[in-house]
Amino acid sequence: MDQYYNYLKSLHLIFVITWFVGLFNIVRLFVYQIEAADKPSPEKEILQKQFKIMTYRMWYIITWPSAILASIFAFWMLFFTDLGNAWLKMPWMHVKLGFVFVLYLYHAKCHQIFKQLQNNQVNYTSNFMRLWNEGATIILFAVVFLVILKNAFNWIYGVIGIILFSVLIMLGFKFYKKIRERNQS
Repeated sequence: MDQYYNYLKSLHLIFVITWFVGLFNIVRLFVYQIEAADKPSPEKEILQKQFKIMTYRMWYIITWPSAILASIFAFWMLFFTDLGNAWLKMPWMHVKLGFVFVLYLYHAKCHQIFKQLQNNQVNYTSNFMRLWNEGATIILFAVVFLVILKNAFNWIYGVIGIILFSVLIMLGFKFYKKIRERNQS
């Protein structure tokens, strides 16, 4: 089975990438769908109908299948190869799996929001969704740095780096919000 490890890793990585593409795009579509709810008729109905179709396709054709396939290949690598079994004993892998668990929670919350929007329930603002979209970015950065740096990773600097990165994202969000508000005036 170890002779196929690099094939499994390649397939895992491909589906992780498409999973994140789906997560990034679905939340962006949520933003548009929420903003469409504030439009006058008939624009509102036309946009909402189109965004429902787009989010449905993004969610069920790209995001969910990618999440499932990325998980299958990850479990296959971890539990059915010698290298995967060795990695399960390493502290960095435990931290990475913690972030993956948070990613599953993020995905589940996106599914809940998707279902609400499909039923015309708008429970969040477009600004909240723009901020929510950065959650996947933070998880992605954390996981990539953990996987690449492994044991060389200093946990204290890593945590500080993720916090600083999050602060930069928040500042960028506030800056972008001011620019949007100025352009709408």
